[in-house]
Amino acid sequence: MTTVLAIAWKEVRDGLRNRWVLATTLLMAALALGLAFLGAAPTGSNVAASRLAVTVVSLASLTIFLVPLIALLLAYDALVGEIERGTMLLLLAYPVARWEIVAGKFLGHAALIAIATGVGYGVAAAAVAYAAPGTGAEDWQAMGALIASSILLGAVFLSIGYLLSGLVRERATAAGLAIAVWLVFVLLYDLGLLGYLAATEGKGVSAETFGWLLLLNPADAFRLFNLTGLEGVRQFSGMAGASGQAPVSPFALMAALLAWVLVPLLLAQAVFHRRQL
Repeated sequence: MTTVLAIAWKEVRDGLRNRWVLATTLLMAALALGLAFLGAAPTGSNVAASRLAVTVVSLASLTIFLVPLIALLLAYDALVGEIERGTMLLLLAYPVARWEIVAGKFLGHAALIAIATGVGYGVAAAAVAYAAPGTGAEDWQAMGALIASSILLGAVFLSIGYLLSGLVRERATAAGLAIAVWLVFVLLYDLGLLGYLAATEGKGVSAETFGWLLLLNPADAFRLFNLTGLEGVRQFSGMAGASGQAPVSPFALMAALLAWVLVPLLLAQAVFHRRQL
């Protein structure tokens, strides 16, 4: 475990030294602040709406596009890049197991995403709460759930990126596959489902089956968890009807995200363990 933590700390130091964490944190904070104040602008004193709840809805949509892309950019060359540069052979010359390398790098990159997301979104939440006093406990609960699930979503795509990095032989191939994965999960999967529903006039799949199909996409599981989990957010997200028709509990949604983290990561470890360097 000491070796895993040492490798993780090295990844964190590298992220801090090359200003990656600073740049990502500033980007997320700027986008979050922009969405917080521009997206919540219609909620004035005469509208019974919580600014922080509306901000959670806006940030959930931002997260689906931004966090998976950041995670894939971090992870796509985590293994194949080290192999191409020759540093992986040097690392394996030390008494370190291959699974420790994968686990340590994954924990370090997950920590970088946690720092960027926690600080970036936390700044936006604090600014909204300062500008709109009286924010309720449920609103803070929704924001906390958003930050935690955003980190978990980042871990999902880190795991997928590590699997890609272990399977391919060149960094360029890993980069192309990473972009393809982002397009499929963030854009094409939902477009395919909507197209199928439109073609069958909504009769091709039951509401229960549709709800479970959403679990096959971690981005959809994240979206449903944050937009339907709490009543204060659900009423502003336009997902009240979907939450009633798709019988998927918040527990099932979190379990799906955890499975999306563990399965690709274990596969990445198995692939890397058998790989000839």
